[in-house]
Amino acid sequence: MAGHSKWANIKHKKMREDAKKGRIFTKVAREIIVAARLGGGDPESNPRLRRAIQLAKSVNMPKENIERAIRRGTGELPGVTYEEVVYEGYGPGGVAIMVEAITDNRNRTVSEIRTIFSKHGGSLGETGCVSWIFERKGIIRIPEDAVSEDELMEVAIEAGAEDVKTEDGLYQVITSFEDYDAVKKAIESRGIPIESSEITYIPQNTVRVEGEKAEKLLKLLEALEAHDDVQNAYANFDIPDEVLAGFSE
Repeated sequence: MAGHSKWANIKHKKMREDAKKGRIFTKVAREIIVAARLGGGDPESNPRLRRAIQLAKSVNMPKENIERAIRRGTGELPGVTYEEVVYEGYGPGGVAIMVEAITDNRNRTVSEIRTIFSKHGGSLGETGCVSWIFERKGIIRIPEDAVSEDELMEVAIEAGAEDVKTEDGLYQVITSFEDYDAVKKAIESRGIPIESSEITYIPQNTVRVEGEKAEKLLKLLEALEAHDDVQNAYANFDIPDEVLAGFSE
């Protein structure tokens, strides 16, 4: 799972770069709108909205943008109606890929996603073809110099975390989807700074991809992530560190 995990870290670095240019705001706003529409505009009683607002704040989205997106979601302001869609397919080397999107036009989005897959050596599949490979999990990232591993382990495991790993100068606290909020609150209550956190999909197994196929796969994932309607793309790959390092530069 090393390649998948390192790709997640690269994605977060790219997200911070996009945030500086305001390119991430549209995607975050869509998530807030959908979360508010499905669960109401009160983040205290709507965990998904609470997570969306936290993400918005982490990328320095203006407060007025957040409030406007919430009001659009609850119907207080007029706006486009968005819906969630999930696409599944395969990338170079037979890697399983799952794509989460929010769109106002299913036909347009599926056509564009299919084109991206085809252009980069992949293929769009049927619903259910790869989703069974992934498990929904929470990941909370904490700088290694912010807390000792023993203290973090004690707090996280006691609160219900499944595991604590270290990679690229960060602790990664892994939780079940159900225990994510409780573990995050326990860590925050101890004054431990969190660099980033998210609900994600983690593959139960990985496929080793090297050489030209590895480079094509990364370009496919980057193209998917760059699409305006795509919120996240997940893949069950393991790629040599040197390929990932070169791609992140």
